[in-house]
Amino acid sequence: MKTPRIAIPEPTSTDTKYNDRSWQQYARAVEAVGGQAVKIPLSASPAEVAQMAGSCEGVLLPGSGADVNPEKYGQARIPECAPADPAREAVDELLMQDAANLYKPLLGICYGFQSWNVWRGGTLIQNLKTGVNHAPGRKVQEAHRISIAHGSRIAKITGQAELAVNSSHHQALDHPGDGLAVVARSVVDGVIEAVEGTGEQFVVAVQWHPERTLDSSSASRALFAAFVKAASEWQPREIRESVAE
Repeated sequence: MKTPRIAIPEPTSTDTKYNDRSWQQYARAVEAVGGQAVKIPLSASPAEVAQMAGSCEGVLLPGSGADVNPEKYGQARIPECAPADPAREAVDELLMQDAANLYKPLLGICYGFQSWNVWRGGTLIQNLKTGVNHAPGRKVQEAHRISIAHGSRIAKITGQAELAVNSSHHQALDHPGDGLAVVARSVVDGVIEAVEGTGEQFVVAVQWHPERTLDSSSASRALFAAFVKAASEWQPREIRESVAE
């Protein structure tokens, strides 16, 4: 198996310490299962992002301290909604276009899960209010349980119908975007925890942070392994439109 290159944007354009800590976790998870992490700076020009994306076989959209601009899904911002990060959104959109055009494997995590859903025309809940604490933070490895749809890609990858997951989010998916199927929900409150693409392309997006439990969870490691394997098997397809436009 060749070593696939995985494009991973910097999580934020505003918090260097967060980037240094967080990006390395995603890179480590990818590299632990045979991939090569490629950092995409948020300061890069569209042409530079397109060039870097073109050298990669997969796209990983990481978490972030920002929230997706609610105007992108037709809503006015509420006070609880965190500021948007236009630089992160711009880079994400270029990488998502590249993955969509060329059928590259894509893995979205937390903010990346939400970013992908909005780009596909879905909507978000701007601030969760349920009986489950979905934001206990990165030190809590098992925040709540999720149920996984039988026959889904995640079920096949993990071999599990339920998982205990960590949780660090205050927003969630409301309506899934085009070509996305809901495949996991929080057991207690029904919050959407994962979606998958409905086609043959490897598209998996999860609300929790599997990169934080790589060493303690076989399911987390299996998820990254399946993603990297899909990237290693990816073959170039005809470009329908430029990601730099």
